[in-house]
Amino acid sequence: MDIDLLERTANALVSPGRGILAADESTGTMSNRLKLVGLDTSEEARRAYRANLFATAGCESAISGVILYDETIRQNADDGTPIPDYLASRDMIPGIKVDTGAKELAFHAGEKITEGLDGLRERCAEYFTLGARFAKWRAVIIIGDGIPSDACISTNAHALARYAAICQEQGLVPIIEPEVLMDGTHDGQTCFDVTARVLDETFAACANQGVHLPGALLKPNMIIAGKGCENQLSREEVAKLTVDCMTGHVPAEIPGLVFLSGGQSDEDATAHLNLMNAMDVDHPWQLSYSYGRALQAAALKTWASGTALESQASFAHRAKMNSLARSGDWLVSLES
Repeated sequence: MDIDLLERTANALVSPGRGILAADESTGTMSNRLKLVGLDTSEEARRAYRANLFATAGCESAISGVILYDETIRQNADDGTPIPDYLASRDMIPGIKVDTGAKELAFHAGEKITEGLDGLRERCAEYFTLGARFAKWRAVIIIGDGIPSDACISTNAHALARYAAICQEQGLVPIIEPEVLMDGTHDGQTCFDVTARVLDETFAACANQGVHLPGALLKPNMIIAGKGCENQLSREEVAKLTVDCMTGHVPAEIPGLVFLSGGQSDEDATAHLNLMNAMDVDHPWQLSYSYGRALQAAALKTWASGTALESQASFAHRAKMNSLARSGDWLVSLES
């Protein structure tokens, strides 16, 4: 394990004013998104859309790294350069999704366990040779009647820790993503309590597996009431509860938190991050972003109806808004 490389990479990914673009949609998910806006769903169509996004002029000022899918890390940019090499040449660190998806948890109806540990060491070694320097593994935690169970939380925490250790062994910074979903009717306090349990269990498992926390990043959900809850939290409440939860349950050794958007609107994801960074709170981490749809939705819509440059402009705007949120300098007036 090259500790210096891991720490340098982790800190570069959360450098001031920048965050991570999650472009790791599976082949099926990306095809469905293209289909929904009336576009071709071929491998070339997927490559062309992503290559155009990555080529956005100046986006490296807001994007420190890009999470790729297995298909994409093997493709080329429009100029023929392998995509990982192209990103690196633009000062954007290539990353890779390494889990194989969430499956039903045996004997626990309605709960999921993320799979992919079999063969992970070999996949990580190959991805490193292809240019990846960080990785992502997403656990899915659902709030519902009697769930999440202790079994769901413990098995997902153990898998996240084993993944993180294997990644670090192979030179990849692990992004640890235990996502508590927004789906459901639960209130904000329930989201807080479940998220706290999940974080505690995850970092206990990481300690048991010997994960080097200064060479890892956390990709947490924000504290948000379920979509079906009648009592939604204000933006200010989301920001305060999220920082309070992280402060009580995330070790100081982690260099940065790269929040997921998790189904929030583009503007809400930016506003919540902005409020967190504007708070007068002493905490040890960089508060950043690792957004997928919240960075890409407008660009994809424009890709379908406009020109390549117009799609890039949509992406550049969204990236700039989140870059400003890194320092608490975003204003709603800038959205128009």
